[in-house]
Amino acid sequence: MNRRTLACTAAAIAVLSTATACKSTTATDNSGSTSTATAGTGTSGGKDGTVTKKTVPKFVGMGLQSAQDAAQSAGFYRLKSHDSLGRDRMQILDRDWKVCSQNLKAGTVAATNSELDFGAVKLAETCPAHDQAAPSAAGGEMPDFHGKSVKAARDALDSSTSITVNDATGAGRMVLLESNWQVCTQKPAAGTKPAGQPVTLNAVKYGEHCP
Repeated sequence: MNRRTLACTAAAIAVLSTATACKSTTATDNSGSTSTATAGTGTSGGKDGTVTKKTVPKFVGMGLQSAQDAAQSAGFYRLKSHDSLGRDRMQILDRDWKVCSQNLKAGTVAATNSELDFGAVKLAETCPAHDQAAPSAAGGEMPDFHGKSVKAARDALDSSTSITVNDATGAGRMVLLESNWQVCTQKPAAGTKPAGQPVTLNAVKYGEHCP
């Protein structure tokens, strides 16, 4: 066999190998799950290169712990949660919280390696009509912190910012658990351009009225 024939044979083998490596198969099981396997790509959720998609259950209305358990049973393991009231509270004891919202809509089909984010409030609280966004200093302006938790306000500011928090009632109480206190007034005012100056927040506990 001459060199030209050898070269042509090698090229044909390479083309066939590439076509085989790109071949994909899709299978659907009786539970409604869909798996897509792409040989040779190495891009997906399983060790064998398989991405599994499943219907997202409804979690709204469930206790947070129950929702997390149900999500894992359904095959979704990337879970997180946040405070739906925008107070930036941590969900330390999940059984004390209930689910108000979920980022992946119930009934949709999603990859099981997608992240599920639950918006939650404490059991005795009422879910808001929409998740309350935490304040943000995006755009380089001082956010409006009125009604926001002191903790959320602190997290919105640069970590180098000097912050003083006062009891707005004048009673001189210590602001210990900042997620339980809401801002009444602030200095500098919302909309001003921060220039490294100290920030003062006057606050009362949630459930109290600002003076």
